[in-house]
Amino acid sequence: MEPLIREAKPEDKPFIEEIAKLTWEGEDYLARVFENWLKDGNFYVLELEGKVIGTAKLTILPDKVGWLEGLRVHPNYQKRGFGRVLHNFMLQRGEELAEKGIITTLEFSTYFLNKESIAMAKKDGFKVVERFYYLQKPLGEKIEPKRTKIESLSELEYSDYIPYGWKFLHKCKESLEWLNKKAEIREYSGFKFSYAPMHENELTFTPFKLSVESVETLLHAMSFEADKISYDSIDIMLPEEKEDLIDPLKELGFKNWTNFKEPDVLVFRIDV
Repeated sequence: MEPLIREAKPEDKPFIEEIAKLTWEGEDYLARVFENWLKDGNFYVLELEGKVIGTAKLTILPDKVGWLEGLRVHPNYQKRGFGRVLHNFMLQRGEELAEKGIITTLEFSTYFLNKESIAMAKKDGFKVVERFYYLQKPLGEKIEPKRTKIESLSELEYSDYIPYGWKFLHKCKESLEWLNKKAEIREYSGFKFSYAPMHENELTFTPFKLSVESVETLLHAMSFEADKISYDSIDIMLPEEKEDLIDPLKELGFKNWTNFKEPDVLVFRIDV
């Protein structure tokens, strides 16, 4: 039987939960965002003989970006070309949205060791446009910050892309409005940070000011927010251009999976 790609349905959740449990050592966020992705649309599954064995999602981000995420294939069905089938389908879906004027680019992020996805993307013409270091630190003392909002893009010390979990937004006016509507934005002791709600994305914190003083000051507040939603670490995406902060942040207790040998999160883009 040929595989079928269709829109996801509520009854697909048990299959999605099974795939999530077998991905990233059971830490995949796919099951957690399932309902939100259903409501948002452009959420697809690959079905084979009545069983959902793969998923893929296209999310419309500010500045007419079609963000590709959630491409998964059940481990029992990997190495059989199903990832390519899903990838090709999402490219076709992106072209359809581009023809309607809804998007102008397709983008996604991935871990730098995800060699299969990277090779597939490069073959199709995607280019790396930004690189980040993924930093983690255990929680410490907790102090509650206050809710706030972003007044101006100039508050965010990011050149082209603003981290939002494992999504990355173009630095533009539309993103400011989008973040004020969707993100959790907090302020403590004169510094601000934001993070994506857990029902939307993986949790990473985005300090507005990229300095040792800012990050160190916000540690207690970020620990409070992480603990509040049962997350056990402070995770930050640091742009490659700010790699001079790595050693000072290591002194604060931050680590990453590769000991900072190179940026480990890549952002890809292709015009459509």
